[in-house]
Amino acid sequence: MSLGEMVRTLGLRSWHFQSAALGSVALCTILWMRAAGLDQEERGNAERRAIFVGLWVPTLWQIGESLRDVE
Repeated sequence: MSLGEMVRTLGLRSWHFQSAALGSVALCTILWMRAAGLDQEERGNAERRAIFVGLWVPTLWQIGESLRDVE
């Protein structure tokens, strides 16, 4: 059984993952803008958090594309 088939048995569809990817873009942007208002000591941690969330986007999008192929 492939990963796409396993995810599909959980009831998840491709649009769920693609929506999550777009939501991650929005969350990353919000976190990045919020980091600009912090002092220098806290800014580094907030920017790393924004970058970490931004790294979710290609993974979630690719899972959605793979699942769309199964559908």
